[in-house]
Amino acid sequence: IYIYRYWSMLCVKPSILVCLHFMCPLFTLANLHTYVCCFAEPEWASYTLGVFVCHSCSGLHRNIAQISKVKSVLLDPWSLSEVEFMDSVGNNAAKAKYEQIVPAFYYCPTYKDCMLLREQWIRAKYERKEFLSVERQEPYSAGYREGFLWKRGRDNGQYLSRKFILSEREGVLKYFNKHDAREPKAIMKISTVNATFQPTKIGTAHGLQITYLKDNSTRNIFVYHEDGKEMVDWFNAIRAARFHYLQVAFPGASNSDLLPKLTRNYIKEGYMEKTGPKHTEGFKKRWFTMDDRRLMYFKDPLDAYARGEVFIGSKENSYTVLPGLPPNIQGYHWQFGITIVTPDRQFLFTCETEEDQKDWMAAFQTVTNRPMLPQEYAVEAYFKHKP
Repeated sequence: IYIYRYWSMLCVKPSILVCLHFMCPLFTLANLHTYVCCFAEPEWASYTLGVFVCHSCSGLHRNIAQISKVKSVLLDPWSLSEVEFMDSVGNNAAKAKYEQIVPAFYYCPTYKDCMLLREQWIRAKYERKEFLSVERQEPYSAGYREGFLWKRGRDNGQYLSRKFILSEREGVLKYFNKHDAREPKAIMKISTVNATFQPTKIGTAHGLQITYLKDNSTRNIFVYHEDGKEMVDWFNAIRAARFHYLQVAFPGASNSDLLPKLTRNYIKEGYMEKTGPKHTEGFKKRWFTMDDRRLMYFKDPLDAYARGEVFIGSKENSYTVLPGLPPNIQGYHWQFGITIVTPDRQFLFTCETEEDQKDWMAAFQTVTNRPMLPQEYAVEAYFKHKP
């Protein structure tokens, strides 16, 4: 078998390797191991770490070439010693070695996450070896974090340096307009804070969107830092604070119940057109964000406050999503309509393409098909809708 292995791995022609797919040990090994980047059938491997990775993550491994050297399973020649090393290590063994002490709250990205999260996860494991010692995790585990981030201005859109302080003891994240200011400009309760990376929307690879509730309405803050590690440390520090808050708020809950609540990505974002409550106004193009059961709409994706918010409950509570618009509706430009029926009124939207309509319908139905939790009834009761 080693003759077959050696010969197949030295062949550099893709056609030959494809023919030998069934006997190539690297393909066999790749199918037997749990993948570090959670991508099925990765076609790349780090022959110095002994792990299989997807094409995208292979580029990130090249950024730490002093530690990780990569080859294509399909296209590159392999020596017998390299094949045997891959066979002796593999992703499961590497995980056991480099992920010995990963905090429960730490966000472990997959291939679907943004480049920054994946790069810093790889560097944290293999370059900084953060998960071999709790002392190396202090930047996000200490319960207190202070530093400066570039924050987008609410009105002028200009990014200015602002001091941020995260305090688990106080249960708040706050920022100051001036470096020597005694009073914070804003105080965000950890109980309502969310953070999600938005590189495309913000326009920088390190862009983080932080939201919190102010008078039961969502407030957006957009920040970034030039140092990717600094930004990811802030993200995980927020998750740590949220984790410890939820442990106190729900003492009987398991980690598996709490971890999905630490931070959340939006179900869907994008442009649609909408009309007013009387359905007689012209349809206006707005940016929509589906954040759990809150559907928010903005004039601009980077607005600090939503123009309006809609609570979307479950179908058991008379919330329904229908394709198309009611008869005799006028004033819309995009042809693919959606009607959301709530106990109080109907909300009418139009999409530019049929594909957009199907995607938004699926997002809404994901929410309406999910039974409401007890705390969501309270949100519904106090929800402020801005027409």
